[in-house]
Amino acid sequence: MSQQRSVRRRTKGEPFTVRFSTSTQFFIEEEARRLKRSRSAVVEELADEALRTRRFPGIGFRDEPPHRRAWVVGTGLDVWELCDLIDRYPDSEALVADFPLVEARHCDLALAYRRMYPDEIADQIADNDRPPEERLRLAPFVRYSPVRH
Repeated sequence: MSQQRSVRRRTKGEPFTVRFSTSTQFFIEEEARRLKRSRSAVVEELADEALRTRRFPGIGFRDEPPHRRAWVVGTGLDVWELCDLIDRYPDSEALVADFPLVEARHCDLALAYRRMYPDEIADQIADNDRPPEERLRLAPFVRYSPVRH
């Protein structure tokens, strides 16, 4: 099913015309110029994020494209980070006890978002789980310090 969803996302729909107010058009054009992207790409991304935040109240988006990512408002955690914690903790009560800003409703929201966008969350978790050797090949200027407990 997630394969079907990702294929749908890559396929373009029928074109249609939209007329924006002068001020909205100005900001779309400025965003397109700043990001060096087409107006269509900017509008599509904004529409997608708006729909996701309406479907999942409590989800926001941060960072710049192409690294933009969903986060759980009020927790300081990206959705993938909270899902990764949920997967690693024995139960939600223990997780909530260790992270005072996280509540059970935040966990439910992150899991619901992951059910709808499983590939997005899986890719972000996999990227975070890269071994240090691979990260050093990608960014040789980074220095790793041993973890102190």
